[in-house]
Amino acid sequence: MDNLSDTLKKLKITAVDKTEDSLEGCLDCLLQALAQNNTETSEKIQASGILQLFASLLTPQSSCKVKVANIIAEVAKNEFMRIPCVDAGLISPLVQLLNSKDQEVLLQTGRALGNICYDSHEGRSAVDQAGGAQIVIDHLRSLCSITDPANEKLLTVFCGMLMNYSNENDSLQAQLINMGVIPTLVKLLGIHCQNAALTEMCLVAFGNLAELESSKEQFASTNIAEELVKLFKKQIEHDKREMIFEVLAPLAENDAIKLQLVEAGLVECLLEIVQQKVDSDKEDDITELKTGSDLMVLLLLGDESMQKLFEGGKGSVFQRVLSWIPSNNHQLQLAGALAIANFARNDANCIHMVDNGIVEKLMDLLDRHVEDGNVTVQHAALSAFRNLAIPVINKAKMLSAGVTEAVLKFLKSEMPPVQFKLLGTLRMLIDAQAEAAEQLGKNVKLVERLVEWCEAKDHAGVMGESNRLLSALIRHSKSKDVIKTIVQSGGIKHLVTMATSEHVIMQNEALVALALIAALELGTAEKDLESAKLVQILHRLLADERSAPEIKYNSMVLICALMGSECLHKEVQDLAFLDVVSKLRSHENKSVAQQASLTEQRLTVES
Repeated sequence: MDNLSDTLKKLKITAVDKTEDSLEGCLDCLLQALAQNNTETSEKIQASGILQLFASLLTPQSSCKVKVANIIAEVAKNEFMRIPCVDAGLISPLVQLLNSKDQEVLLQTGRALGNICYDSHEGRSAVDQAGGAQIVIDHLRSLCSITDPANEKLLTVFCGMLMNYSNENDSLQAQLINMGVIPTLVKLLGIHCQNAALTEMCLVAFGNLAELESSKEQFASTNIAEELVKLFKKQIEHDKREMIFEVLAPLAENDAIKLQLVEAGLVECLLEIVQQKVDSDKEDDITELKTGSDLMVLLLLGDESMQKLFEGGKGSVFQRVLSWIPSNNHQLQLAGALAIANFARNDANCIHMVDNGIVEKLMDLLDRHVEDGNVTVQHAALSAFRNLAIPVINKAKMLSAGVTEAVLKFLKSEMPPVQFKLLGTLRMLIDAQAEAAEQLGKNVKLVERLVEWCEAKDHAGVMGESNRLLSALIRHSKSKDVIKTIVQSGGIKHLVTMATSEHVIMQNEALVALALIAALELGTAEKDLESAKLVQILHRLLADERSAPEIKYNSMVLICALMGSECLHKEVQDLAFLDVVSKLRSHENKSVAQQASLTEQRLTVES
């Protein structure tokens, strides 16, 4: 280290005089010292003030520019040296050296810039201002097809530099995308897939860029899917596969790329992984099974890719996924149920699956998860049931198969995601099914649970679905017994609150249910309607210019129905409804205008 101090002093003098032989000797000494103890040597270099002199040694004419760039690359491995390198004005001359044709100059310069950019805002900013990224991308393009080892090493360094430059920085990643880096990197991967270091660098770069939404279109216009699947098929090591998975997952969020991956044969690879790993208890295998089956489900989220794999219900992929549902592996049960939910995204698929026994398979699965069950599996199976229940023709079949009873077993669940799907499934099942709606509406346990969930303010989804199911039970059953059950369980106030929802569809459902209550069981419900301030709410809805036409129409229908109750009638008179209603006679919507005339007559007669 004493030698080092002497070297630094000598270097200061020779750097100014540019005495070439002694300069080269000093630089060799520094490189040796850095190889022995990088941190300590770097601290001494910083303290000596020598960094400022390096800029003058980085000119294209300088004979020692390679060694100086190498020294900068070495010292910049230390976090504390990156800002000093920027402050010493080294970025601009380094970027100038990127215009060199000499491979060794480019290699050391790329290393130096890459290390200075690593996790350093100042480093990236300086390289950005000096225009370094574009020069490097141009090099990648022009050197892309040359496969000798020295060139591959340079390409790896340049890819690494761009990665350090843009890592976790959205605006710099967007800049690289605009410069067209993606097609270049995809081409690199295709040509150099035998080179492990370069392949790895490309994958990490893809992983970074793929997170950005703007990258997806560029990726979709390349043959990335084909290249990644080709690479994936060759990999045996878990870590390498994991790296490819990390690129595939964000890319597969794009529907066009989903289809490309399916066409490139990714699904077959994933099914093979599942088959190989399903019985293993090794941690890596369990991870891979989860990643593979999750990715499979993600591919089914695209309409085209899903339909291609369904193949009218005859597809081998669909059949294989069906076999996951009765499996003893929770991850496969989950993926199987989620896959069915994704296949069940159009009526034809849903009808085919119900006709071919999917309901029984899912009911068996749910049955295995009633007591201390796996919440994600419960949620997934209920999601599948909800989707399958959408086509009208499936509802009666599912009801007679006992789906309602299977679903009601989860009424005691305390998990909001399960509650949410359970409510959605029941609401779909009873749509226009009067008998089923009446049966459920007279189920006191269910109605009491719904009323409880209507107050789940922490879970807006559960709260909204509970309100909608309460309303649906009345609308589809049109049953006095159902209304009585809901009144006795304290559900009326929630339907009145629902009429003030920000969603027109929910407001409407509430008003129709309340009109049925007023028509069928006004005497039973009037006290609850009064204490829930229904009349004041209706006045507000009619007076509010922003209320949708159907809301105004149904509010007036409800006002007329309430006139049969003495206390509610008095409230209507006290609030001067006539003024509001008469204004609506000239409403642009004909139905609203007609109902306003009828309501006005009714109010005049009754006053």
